[in-house]
Amino acid sequence: MRKLYHALCKAEVTICGIGFMFLVFFVFMSAILRFFRLSMSWNIDLALFLLAWTAFLGADIAWRSGQLVGVDLVTRQFPVKVQKAITIVIYLIILGALVIIAVFGIRLAWAERVRTYQSIPIPFSLMTLSLVFAAVSMVVSTILKIKRCIINFNSKETKGGAA
Repeated sequence: MRKLYHALCKAEVTICGIGFMFLVFFVFMSAILRFFRLSMSWNIDLALFLLAWTAFLGADIAWRSGQLVGVDLVTRQFPVKVQKAITIVIYLIILGALVIIAVFGIRLAWAERVRTYQSIPIPFSLMTLSLVFAAVSMVVSTILKIKRCIINFNSKETKGGAA
């Protein structure tokens, strides 16, 4: 199971990197073509599609690796066990928010299933599913963070379960 999770994490990083490269390429090509007064509107639609996927996948990658900004100005003065308890509570709040985002994202994707982009025949719900995919992936990452924090609760380590 662990190998599958690591393989999915690597695939996510690879897809995000490739998607970002194509995103930059399409935006750059659109700007170059506009300079020559050629309009290819599908470039922008495809760039928006890739932006959604790379942004949400990138958010999951940053969350999993502990690269998001955290403010611990007050909590770092507390004892280690209190810090870890607060971390678990915050992770549970984040977990609840992610579940809500996933549920309503599925509902939104279902509502958007018949809508397509203006210039390409891709259902708009495929872009909306990027939110759902990232939220579900972040749920898994958050559960693993909570598990790690609970396992290391009695240790002296102050990083409460960051990856």
